[in-house]
Formats: sequence, structure tokens, C-alpha cells
Amino acid sequence: MSVVKVNSGNFAEEVLGSDRTVLVDFNADWCGPCRMLAPMLEKVAAAHPEAKFAAVNIDDEPELAVRYGISSIPCLIAFRGGSEIRRSVGLIPPDAIAALIKG
Repeated sequence: MSVVKVNSGNFAEEVLGSDRTVLVDFNADWCGPCRMLAPMLEKVAAAHPEAKFAAVNIDDEPELAVRYGISSIPCLIAFRGGSEIRRSVGLIPPDAIAALIKG
């Protein structure tokens, strides 16, 4: 499964309304660590079809960044049942990414 691009128009449906755990990557094109994280997210997504993986470009979607208190990127937030369950800021390894969706 690949990482789905989400925006303010489909965030409620794709993330908050999902029946699976959703890991959202808040990022920006100019962010070096974000670019390094992207291929790791793709690999973790492929290995974990039980979860959904999404990405939000904060430059394109500043209202979502404000709503979720994004002050540093990359920021990964895991949602379950429409609520945040875990958060990680900064570049993390694949096993730590997978740990965010567990439990």
C-alpha cells in the first residue's frame, strides 16, 4: 500500500473517518529530513497493510498544520477512531515508524 496524499478537503474522510489506524506524515518539499523519511514510509506502508499511511504538505495545507499543532517537521501522527494516539517529531527509523501504528 502506498502513502495517500491528503488535504483539508479529504482529511476527515481519509484520516478521521477511517476504520483502520492512520499514520499521517506532516511534511514539506523543502525539508531534507522529510525527503529522507518518505521512502521509509513507503516501505513500512507496504509491510503493514492493516494500517493506512497518509501525507500532508504543510505548505499547501497550513490550516491542518495549525489544527494539529505542527511546529516541527517531519511530524508523524497516528490516528485511531478519529483521535490522535501517538506522535513523533523528526527523522526516525523504520522500526520506530512501525511502532507508531501498533497497539
